[in-house]
Amino acid sequence: MHKAYAAFPPGCCIPPPPLPRFLSSSTFSAPSCAWFARDGENLPIMVLMPMNESALMSSISQGIEPAVQLAIQHIRESRKYSFSLITKIYDTECDNAKGLRAFFDAICYGPKHLMIFGGVCPSVTSIIAESLEGWNLVQLSFAATTPVLADKKKYPNFFRTVPSDNAVNPAVVKFLNYYNWSRVGTLTQDVQRFSEVRNDLTSELEKADIQIADTESFSNDPCVNVKKLKDNDVRIIIGQFDENLASKVFCCAYNLNMFGSKYQWIIPGWYQGNWWEQANSTNCTTKKLLTAMEGYISVDFEPLSARQIKGISGRTPKDYEREYSRELQQKGVEASKFHGFAYDGIWVIAKTLTRVMELLRVKQRQNTFNNFTVDDREVGKMVLDVMNETNFFGVTGQVMFRNGERMGTIKFNQFQGGHEVKVGEYNAIADVLDLINNSIKFQGVEPPKDRTFVRLQRRHINVPLYSILSTITILGMLMAGAFLFFNIKNRNHRLIKMSSPYMNNLIILGGLLSYASIFLFGLDGGFVTDKEFETLCTVRTWILIVGYTTAFGAMFAKTWRVHAIFKNVKMKKKIIKDQKLLIIVGGMLLIDLCILICWQVVDPLKRTVEEYSLEADPQGRDIAIRPFLEHCENTHMTIWLGIVYAYKGLLMLFGCFLAWETRNVSIPALNDSKYIGMSVYNVGIMCIIGAAVSFLTRDQPNVQFCIVALVIIFCSTITLCLVFVPKFITMRTNPDAATQNRRLKFTQNQKKEDSKTSTSVTSVNQANTSRLDGLQTDNHRLRMRITELDKELEEVTMQLQDTPEKTPYIKQNHYPDANNILSIRNFTDGKDGEKSILKNHLEQKPQAQWGSMDPSRINRGPLEDINSPEHIQRRLSLQLPILHHAYLPSIGGVDASCTSPNGSPGSSPRHRHMPPSYRVMVSGL
Repeated sequence: MHKAYAAFPPGCCIPPPPLPRFLSSSTFSAPSCAWFARDGENLPIMVLMPMNESALMSSISQGIEPAVQLAIQHIRESRKYSFSLITKIYDTECDNAKGLRAFFDAICYGPKHLMIFGGVCPSVTSIIAESLEGWNLVQLSFAATTPVLADKKKYPNFFRTVPSDNAVNPAVVKFLNYYNWSRVGTLTQDVQRFSEVRNDLTSELEKADIQIADTESFSNDPCVNVKKLKDNDVRIIIGQFDENLASKVFCCAYNLNMFGSKYQWIIPGWYQGNWWEQANSTNCTTKKLLTAMEGYISVDFEPLSARQIKGISGRTPKDYEREYSRELQQKGVEASKFHGFAYDGIWVIAKTLTRVMELLRVKQRQNTFNNFTVDDREVGKMVLDVMNETNFFGVTGQVMFRNGERMGTIKFNQFQGGHEVKVGEYNAIADVLDLINNSIKFQGVEPPKDRTFVRLQRRHINVPLYSILSTITILGMLMAGAFLFFNIKNRNHRLIKMSSPYMNNLIILGGLLSYASIFLFGLDGGFVTDKEFETLCTVRTWILIVGYTTAFGAMFAKTWRVHAIFKNVKMKKKIIKDQKLLIIVGGMLLIDLCILICWQVVDPLKRTVEEYSLEADPQGRDIAIRPFLEHCENTHMTIWLGIVYAYKGLLMLFGCFLAWETRNVSIPALNDSKYIGMSVYNVGIMCIIGAAVSFLTRDQPNVQFCIVALVIIFCSTITLCLVFVPKFITMRTNPDAATQNRRLKFTQNQKKEDSKTSTSVTSVNQANTSRLDGLQTDNHRLRMRITELDKELEEVTMQLQDTPEKTPYIKQNHYPDANNILSIRNFTDGKDGEKSILKNHLEQKPQAQWGSMDPSRINRGPLEDINSPEHIQRRLSLQLPILHHAYLPSIGGVDASCTSPNGSPGSSPRHRHMPPSYRVMVSGL
């Protein structure tokens, strides 16, 4: 200490601070002596550093002193400066109290220091720097990187040649933008130094519009926080922690598999070499740590410039480094990473002092004739202004200050194969990031993603499946079209006409609508827009519901007509036309429309998207697949479906009831009850199975669509085939088979109604069928039969002529039976000409036919007697009753409808038992 005091020039006094001191051109005080130094005069510089080996960060100071002495030597050798700098180092011991005392001792007992150089420990430096404004002194630090000192309101007289810890944040943001990383997470040790860096980084990230997905802080155990980062899908992790906890962080990362091609760690770059071995206090081996550390990026300031150009000292950074290494060897101390900033700092002080002295001399010359005075505050302001104007190229790069902060160069290193490799640097002055080509080696084929890119993938219906089912649907529609053509073409045929062709057309129309809905069920957002999809939701629902009601409503209406006719046996006639059936079907459709309109108005169907859990990419890319599925839903979907299912279920149950009630009516052309029952059974079973399986396969659109489509195709096809295929087969094989069964039966639960069945048959025939074609066929066939009977009757008549002895037998024994035969005319509805001939014949000559024979006729010849008028009238009287008896029942002429409604079937001639005498009489004829 005393040597330091003796080294300063005599005659300089130290006034007690902080009283203001004024300088005049005639009588200079101590400060003026220094600022107006003569050539070769030594100027004192206060150096504050921890020099005690037991103090923290003392290793930094030991490697700084050779760099400072080397800078002073180079300044002296340059001969550009009229003074020499001398330094006196004051040991702060990294202790606030000791450091503050050392500072006050230097102020009170030492020479007048023009500037303060140093400041290593953040706490000591911040205390001293906060008081510098009162002393009108400027401090220049070469190692204090704490961001707190960047507050110019609190530390206006503080400068530093080393970039602060916050200086790396713009570089990090530039690096993130280079790789288009817009989502990061931070992991920070709960220490003020790192928290300040994180806060500044947050501000920089927000300015760059980079999302901070998660911010984690920890004190001792980082594993919980690391896991939270993984849970939040953070891929780019910016860490702020010392090397002692860095090993714990990477051990946790290894255990959680947060390394490799999917993750990128960015950590501070000021750790000591092989820090993972020295600070490994975890249960992870070195190999595991190296595996987790592979590829991390470290960010720190550049200690020496990579640009090999001569700077202010006339030396390149390499030249200086060689000289500095020699000094270290001579003194036997270790190098400090801050030595280049200390070297450039001495040059900054030299340039600043020179410039301030020049300014003072200029002011002195300008005020030659006036008393020139200047105080320490004004000088201090001049020093601040000159410091901010500093701009030269030193061994650490371009030396510039912005608000007291060094605009330096930030380097990027990557951990590759067990050691760090420089991969680029960031120039803060030019705001340029320069990465060395192909130096960064990511563990994947491409840089990691800043997040798990989720690709939404629509679960759509496969085009081949849709094509196959559409083809089957088209075939079904073609089949329905063929049935429609068949029904229209043969609408006047008695078989088709008796089965109500208009109702058949409605059945076909319902089937076509059901088929058409399949095309709409197979369309999703991959084919149509969202708005069109919502429209499809409504349209396909309407088409399917209306199609079902149209088809089965028509079938049930037909069955109801048969049931109504055969159930109401007390009525003589019951004519139910197709118009009434159309009204019934229209009523069913009206109910459907009311339900659908209310559904659409109150709670319309809308497009909803259901997302499922993430899935790995099947191609192995670093993306995740999130399947989603589109549905047609509304708020009260269950209620509306319940209403529709209830209505359709009641309709189906009603159809089953009608089919059961008419199961024994055996006119296929009239009654489809058996086929309706089969259709209802198949449709019911398939709908129940299809609805259940469709609900269970809600998240599998291909399976769901396949089941729905097959159910619709099966139900529609089975229904149409059961209705029309039997008619088609009957038309091809036996057109009359549908109406040849005249033994109609309608079994009721009450036994007394069995005898009343035949009463309703005529009503059915009159109301629903036209039998003109059938009657024409029967007429032709019966005409042929009449011709055959004429011949047989002539033969019988000739036999009667040849055997007159049998005539009395006939007359005596069978005349009443013959009258019974003739009485058949009362039940016939033949032609009027035939009735009149028969009636006149019986009224005029009943006795002449059967009473006696004229003896004169017996003696006549056979041919002459056969052609006589008596024989002709006899033939007619016998032929007509027999022919009517054979003809009328075939066309329904002799039936219960021609008798009293209260007559029993036994009273009809078709059911009357023929006596044996009648059979004898006919054979006798």
